[in-house]
Amino acid sequence: MFTGIVEEKGKVKSITRNQKSLSLIIKATKLPSDLAIGDSVAVNGVCLTVTQYTSDSFMVDVIPETFRATSLAEVSVGSSVNLERAMHASGRFGGHFVSGHVDTVGEIGRTWREDNALYVSVKIPADGLPYLTKKGSICVDGTSLTVFNVRDNGFDISLIPETQRATILGNKQQGDRVNVEFDMLAKYMERFLTFHKEKKSSEITMAQLEKYGFID
Repeated sequence: MFTGIVEEKGKVKSITRNQKSLSLIIKATKLPSDLAIGDSVAVNGVCLTVTQYTSDSFMVDVIPETFRATSLAEVSVGSSVNLERAMHASGRFGGHFVSGHVDTVGEIGRTWREDNALYVSVKIPADGLPYLTKKGSICVDGTSLTVFNVRDNGFDISLIPETQRATILGNKQQGDRVNVEFDMLAKYMERFLTFHKEKKSSEITMAQLEKYGFID
């Protein structure tokens, strides 16, 4: 489990490419001092397992399913990546619940600035639109953000100066692909409603949603 609060930007040191998989060695400053083999690290929002580490780098494997479902297949030597270790149960929780299981790959549309904020439009496939709500949570390349606006082909996010500095999102260009994870609550609610509709067990009412804690 992660929070979407990026701890540092790492850099891809080397890549071993297979037809449908990768092994990445990622250079980092903070993380290696507190890693062990088997630890989970989110790399651009993708939960991966540490297989080797040194004092200034660590290795992770990207299996075929992850290769197909995320943008990690597109990284190259020298690419910067967002990094976050799995959260400690006793740690401060600053973002939102992030699983590291990417739901879809989006594409950067236009970007624009207003005062100190950088606005970014992200296009996603149509089947992801039901999970979006204005002011709701979204995770983009491992970064916990708030949906600023919902469009008919995606959503807009706004980056404060610290997010522009501390993550790779501040340098994204039109056409770049990003990993997107929707809010867990939205996904569970959609599954809850779909299940009852498929089973035709009962009509879902506002009272039932309130009973199960989906609304206040």
